[in-house]
Amino acid sequence: MPAPNRRKNRVWTVVTVLFFLGPAMFGFGTKFYELVQVFRGDASGAFAVTPIVNYLLAGCGFLLLFGWAAKNGMFRDIEQPKFLMLENENRLDAVERSAAPHA
Repeated sequence: MPAPNRRKNRVWTVVTVLFFLGPAMFGFGTKFYELVQVFRGDASGAFAVTPIVNYLLAGCGFLLLFGWAAKNGMFRDIEQPKFLMLENENRLDAVERSAAPHA
């Protein structure tokens, strides 16, 4: 891939990530700030506890799932599943053709 295309792809990736992660990080940041206020004794931000705990639990769960997948080698050969699917489809089609009554 030529250098200009790589640079263009990298810039596009950064812009896309910022577009999606920017608002998410802002939302999480404001909820986290409200959670800190609750721990400091301000009762007006008590509603922030549940979303923050949900964010942290979901984030930890996804991180653990990602770690488990990486540890088990699920990112080593990302092309293999499509070939397996096609081989299984061909095998099932052959079984179906052999089981079908001949007309």
